[in-house]
Amino acid sequence: MPLELVTVRCLKDNYAYLIHGNGQTALIDAPEADPILQALKDRGWNLDMILITHHHDDHIHGVDEIKAEHPDARVIGNADDAKRLPKLDHAVRPGDKIEVCGEEALVIDVSGHTIGHVAFHFRDSALAFTADSLMAIGCGRLFEGDADMMWDSLSRLNALPAETLICSGHDYCAGNGAFALSVDGDNQALKDRLEGVKDGAQPCAPATLDVERETNPFLRIAALRGSLGMDGAPDVEVFARLRKMKDEF
Repeated sequence: MPLELVTVRCLKDNYAYLIHGNGQTALIDAPEADPILQALKDRGWNLDMILITHHHDDHIHGVDEIKAEHPDARVIGNADDAKRLPKLDHAVRPGDKIEVCGEEALVIDVSGHTIGHVAFHFRDSALAFTADSLMAIGCGRLFEGDADMMWDSLSRLNALPAETLICSGHDYCAGNGAFALSVDGDNQALKDRLEGVKDGAQPCAPATLDVERETNPFLRIAALRGSLGMDGAPDVEVFARLRKMKDEF
């Protein structure tokens, strides 16, 4: 049976995720404690694991408070970034495979937004927790990495199966959508997606990788290359131009 997925809105525009299966529950990222603890209480779930994608405070702030309520929950994160993460009970590295809620998860390097950012891919349940790398209709700012690094990360994620649900870390749908329309305004799939979430009642994420391929400008390099006047330019250069345009939008 596929893992049960619960999306938890946190802070102003963050997403955390709970997954449940095999009698266990795991949390991916902990922006703040209260809504996550309430979601666990509402379902009568005990928390067994906390998977951390990267060190930014809006993804780890709630860890200590959640651990106080669920002291047996094991914190899992990237060994290479351990000094900037909450205390890890299990340190992993990209390429590792770990068992979570009875299912195998692959740890993927998605550095770019930060150095040491990882994603977790659950192939059997078609879930990928990408946080601030591949995001809904966008990608994270390059705070620590560069365009080459982020393009490599997006390419790794884009190689996942099309039906994979991309569980990103924020609802930046309004801003990301406005930028996407500015460079891809004839894209009917993009217009339809934005129409479906325009009142904020429906979350912008998760969405399948197939939907992101149709609507996310950072995965539509081939379609946008000509309109940017970059015929013949390498993919990473087109990506870098788009990322700079988004930064200045």
